[in-house]
Amino acid sequence: MSADRRRNQLIETLRRQGIRDERVLTAVAATAREAFVEPAFADQAYADRALPIACGQTISQPYIVALMTEALRVEPANRVLEIGTGSGYQCAVLSRLCPHVYTVERFRTLAESARERFQTAGLLNITQKVGDGSLGFPEHEPYDRIMVTAAAREVPETLLAQLSPRGIMVLPIEERPGKQDLWRLRKDERGIEREHLIPVRFVPLVDGLPGDR
Repeated sequence: MSADRRRNQLIETLRRQGIRDERVLTAVAATAREAFVEPAFADQAYADRALPIACGQTISQPYIVALMTEALRVEPANRVLEIGTGSGYQCAVLSRLCPHVYTVERFRTLAESARERFQTAGLLNITQKVGDGSLGFPEHEPYDRIMVTAAAREVPETLLAQLSPRGIMVLPIEERPGKQDLWRLRKDERGIEREHLIPVRFVPLVDGLPGDR
């Protein structure tokens, strides 16, 4: 079966799972997931499951990518920050919905691989940084939307400070070991409104950098 046909089948699966935003579905359909997985897992690129990548990380299952993207409610003029570039797949999807995405990855190996994938795909509206994701990307703040693709123990105050008024953040939070939930936060003049989405499972958001990897 061709990659295009498998991609179309994935879109139909996402529709059945409740993804309704046509802009999100179009962005997922336009993003070749096989280019973002490890070669050994290329035959599973359009299976609705998470897959391992380098540095002990994972590429999220397509449903979670679509759900988080839909929950972020990206508008065409939004500036978007992503914490945790990973393979680059989620960032590639986001880049099709807004003028520019800023993304932070703590593993240099992953960041460099993602950069090559972005260039090959012709995605020129992405600015990358190797750094501590919990510190955000202050050089380009504020951001209208922030997505965190690793589980924090609590909402990082530094990221909240980089979120613009009326901005939205989507992130997983692990309030206790083994219990992670996806939350949507809205920032307004009254403070932060929290909305629970679904239970999830992500790698942890880790402070600092891992050395030379």
